[in-house]
Amino acid sequence: MKPSGSIPERYRRTITYIAAGFLILSVTLYLALPIAALFLRITPDLFFASLSDPQVTSALWLSLFTAVISLGVVILVGTPFAYVHTRCSYPGKVLVDTLIDLPLVLPPAVAGVALLVLYGRAGLVGRYFNMLGISIAFTTLAVIMAQIFVASPFYLRQAKSLFEQFDPAYEQTARTLGASPLRTFLAITLPLTAGGLGSGAVMTFGRALGEFGATIMFAGNLPGVTQTMPLAVYVGMESNLSSGVTISILLVIISFGIMIAVRLLASKKVQHA
Repeated sequence: MKPSGSIPERYRRTITYIAAGFLILSVTLYLALPIAALFLRITPDLFFASLSDPQVTSALWLSLFTAVISLGVVILVGTPFAYVHTRCSYPGKVLVDTLIDLPLVLPPAVAGVALLVLYGRAGLVGRYFNMLGISIAFTTLAVIMAQIFVASPFYLRQAKSLFEQFDPAYEQTARTLGASPLRTFLAITLPLTAGGLGSGAVMTFGRALGEFGATIMFAGNLPGVTQTMPLAVYVGMESNLSSGVTISILLVIISFGIMIAVRLLASKKVQHA
């Protein structure tokens, strides 16, 4: 006999489904409605007209250029670093791991101030560059350095995880067949981890493209020199709302494409496994 006052099983199941559906719908709408509002705020004609604005095109190309350079540096330096870091034991390794992850939780503005204190004209290192007539802060180079600082952990964490999980038996087999460590790394390790490294690279590119706080503190907001897309959005919302919304939509489209690319790379990695 069912206890008196108990809810029948089919009603409990219905209530559960309704509650789950409401939860999924509310979270989805909360995340999707602000994005939809951006697209509804501007007409297609005004959007394409804003694309011809020199401020918009300059910020777009500068962002893409600096993000690509930053990604290239992170991949070229970060890949061998992550491999050596995971394969070697050395004093202070835990501290290095902590420093790698620190930019993920460090406020970007603080990162920009730290870079400025170090590389600014009166900075600890920047003063010596200034004596040689080399200026780092408030230049395009400063944009790249800021992007590398805040975005590199996304690639380094992914690379470290892949190399830690990679079965060393493959490398040992190649070494017994006479392959050098470098050839083993290039011919065995990299190809077998390329999918995961690609995901980390895409996320790094997206983070570099969207960097704001460290850039404005260390590189400033100079049109054509340091004004990237996020900084142009900030200026546009004060002076030209249409250009600010247009750049925001461009960043949304690029970010959406990045997430799709990450998921495609992840699915290929699973299929390969």
